[in-house]
Amino acid sequence: MADYHCPDAKTVQELKDVANKLRIHSITATQASNSGHPTSCASIAEIMSVLFFDTMRYSVKEPKAANSDRFVLSKGHAAPILYAAWVEAGLIPESELKNLRKIDNDLEGHPTPRLSFVDVATGSLGQGLSVAAGMAYVGKYFDKADYRTYCVVGDGESAEGSIWEALHFASHYKLDNLCAIFDINRLGQSEATSLGHDMEVYRARLEAFGWNTYVVNGHDIGDLTKAFHQGSTTKGKPTALLAQTYKGKGFEGIEDKDNWHGKPLGTKAEDIIAQLNAGMMNGSGGDAPAKRSICPKMPKTVVEKNNIKNVKLSEEPNYTLGQKIATRKAYGDALVKLSKNNEHVIAMDGDTKNSTFSQALKDVFPERYVECFIAEQNLVGVAIGAACRDRKIVFASTFAAFFSRAYDQIRMGAISQTNINLAGSHCGVSIGEDGPSQMALEDLAMFRAIPTATVFYPSDAVSMERAAELAANTPGICFIRTSRPATKVLYKNDEVFTVGKAKVIRQSDSDVVTVVASCITLYEAVKAADLLAESGINIRLIDPFTIKPIDAETIIKAAKATNGKVITVEDHYAEGGIGEAVCGALSEERDVIVRRLAVTGVPRSGKCDELLAMFNIDAAAICRTVKELMKA
Repeated sequence: MADYHCPDAKTVQELKDVANKLRIHSITATQASNSGHPTSCASIAEIMSVLFFDTMRYSVKEPKAANSDRFVLSKGHAAPILYAAWVEAGLIPESELKNLRKIDNDLEGHPTPRLSFVDVATGSLGQGLSVAAGMAYVGKYFDKADYRTYCVVGDGESAEGSIWEALHFASHYKLDNLCAIFDINRLGQSEATSLGHDMEVYRARLEAFGWNTYVVNGHDIGDLTKAFHQGSTTKGKPTALLAQTYKGKGFEGIEDKDNWHGKPLGTKAEDIIAQLNAGMMNGSGGDAPAKRSICPKMPKTVVEKNNIKNVKLSEEPNYTLGQKIATRKAYGDALVKLSKNNEHVIAMDGDTKNSTFSQALKDVFPERYVECFIAEQNLVGVAIGAACRDRKIVFASTFAAFFSRAYDQIRMGAISQTNINLAGSHCGVSIGEDGPSQMALEDLAMFRAIPTATVFYPSDAVSMERAAELAANTPGICFIRTSRPATKVLYKNDEVFTVGKAKVIRQSDSDVVTVVASCITLYEAVKAADLLAESGINIRLIDPFTIKPIDAETIIKAAKATNGKVITVEDHYAEGGIGEAVCGALSEERDVIVRRLAVTGVPRSGKCDELLAMFNIDAAAICRTVKELMKA
């Protein structure tokens, strides 16, 4: 095997000692918090020792350096041993471990990026490998750098389908800079895992997915160092280490026993720590870190920081007032313009690129497009990974309805402080004949509930392009809702848009009702306004542009000017959409009535106009509601 040299006996012993120090730290931390998962930490102690002190290259002073190896602890409940590794590396004082899980400390029960050495939050199981694959993709195809990505996966979480989506993705793109370590300790939370220690079944499955696969003794330093080296020299395939381990390894009376998941060791802790200390090199806790011959290895090469600030369209929108164009088409146009101005803008999709129009970027810059296939959980996970360390400005798209599959990934993205842009097309009943399975009617509610989310709902092509430009520069998760039908251009090409600022598109001094609507229903509101005007009834029309944050100031002002009478109209279910956002904005105002027109019940296939009428969100329904509200 090229360049591999088995560590000498002293190095092997030092790595064993570090593993036991990591076990002791994990016990100490969980004893202090009286909660946590020390047995889940113990099964990966040797893996963590070899990774952090023999295999990985990283800077202790700058853990998220662009050129450092990446590490993702997908089994996030083993957080104490991750913190312990950074204690032994010299980043964290040992005393900090006793603050585990305290409200005023960032050593949380599961890792979050509040810590300088954590890229993404983990703990909702099954997600880490997708994130790691996104990091590895950027490393191989964009940075073209030698840093590697390592991900520790629990055997219990390998039952999650998202793990297998990630395995397929990584193999398809030949991510030979990615190494997944499966901690196969046999025991889940409440009972044994389905495969237990059947290592050959695991091997067959991983090899069938195209991975370079090694079955190793996860507690043997020599096995681990050799397999990690073999993986680093393998080309064209990602590497998986299937590590046979034991939960609670080294904990006498607890090792490989049921009913110890998520429990501190209690009265057994002191004796077990004494036994672990006695087994180390000097019999009293091992050598101090400063005296070891092993230490973290520094990165080899330089990777430049990327400029991802102040991203602009390469040219202004270029449409004609009244021109009919779908906002999903304008989304594709915006991607191209943004990518022309900044090489770090990339697009991803779940095999819907010819419908979401992310195809437009692929046509111009094929190397900046990543096809993630019909695997939406992995799509979002890869997007989160690609955006880590400010390497890329990521736009990921699919039908808006299908983001519901990846809601947990989106939720964890918020905890991860990620900056990604998600574009969902084919919203609402207006898509027509495809039927309810394709209609996003929950997406606004879903994204409004995400604490770091900005929710854009552009009504025409001009506002769509500006929404993409704003999203590229807005921290957090941005969701852009696009529609299938072509709609008329409402705004001049030089119209200025701002997050949280609505547009009043029609008003007069005699308006009797304010109508708040977006895109499809806004155009229905325009039709209604024209019809009502023929009878001498004037209404004020507001395009909110962003549903979160909603422009409360403009809505309150309009409500007061129209006798406290407001109608919301949306191609979305009533729960959590425009209507509830507007009601929230008006909740502290006196003498206001809000009538909400929204989709009620499960829709069916039909023509767009038929469905809008069926659910009373068309121009006729708006006219009726205005007249009813005038009598209230």
